[in-house]
Formats: sequence, C-alpha cells, structure tokens
Amino acid sequence: MANVPSRSNLFDDFFKEFAPGFFIKPLHGDPLPSASQIRIDVSESDAAYTVLAEVPGVGKEDIHVSIDGSVVTLRAEVKQQDKRAEGEKVLRSERYYGAVSRSFQLPQDIDQSAAKAKYDNGVLTLTLPKKQASGSQRLTIE
Repeated sequence: MANVPSRSNLFDDFFKEFAPGFFIKPLHGDPLPSASQIRIDVSESDAAYTVLAEVPGVGKEDIHVSIDGSVVTLRAEVKQQDKRAEGEKVLRSERYYGAVSRSFQLPQDIDQSAAKAKYDNGVLTLTLPKKQASGSQRLTIE
C-alpha cells in the first residue's frame, strides 16, 4: 500500500512552499509529532531485538509501550503546562496536548516477561528478547 499523505499534510505542505512566512507555529515550540515523526531504529541479534525511538519533549511517565505477540506499540502523551509566579494573572494561555502512537511488527514474537525499556535524553531504548520456539512435540498415537 502506498504511503498517501493526509489532507492536513497536503494543506500544510502547500502553504509551506508558497507562503513560508505565514506558516503559524504554536507558541510553545514545535507542533505535536505525527506517528511518522517517531523515528525508530531496529537492530537484531540472535537473542533479541533492540529498538531506539526518538520521543523528545515527553516525560518517561507519559510514554507507554505495549507488546502483543510480535507487534510493538509506542504511545506518547504530550502535555504543555506553563509556570507562573504567585500573584500573576494569566491574560492569555495557548496550551496544547495530545497523544501520538506508532505500531510496528517484528519478525518474531517477543518474550514480554523479559522485555526492558529505558528512556534517556529523548531516546527510548527497548530491549525485546525473542520468544523461544517451544519446538515440535511428537504425539503418541493410541
């Protein structure tokens, strides 16, 4: 299946090309990432897969990883909160929040009980051991 850009991406790309000075960004940095913006690298050894995923600007408590067989799903919740001094009035507040997720399938099932995740400097590192095949078993015919 071809990767077809969404309607909003086409609209954004059109205005970025023809009116780059008029493209509006949120006050608090970059807009929410799309699923394709969670960049991943996957490497494989004999015993495990290692996944490196870029999830900048998100606290580790807001990152959720789920494993279902060989399918891995990464979900990140983005929350923007402003700090203000005591006695200050808010005249205008532009906050954004949302969630982004990405799923991908690995060639072999994952041993969920031995899987590990580490988050450091915007990079999530997953160590996903391969589930060992139970092997074949010969049945006795009665």
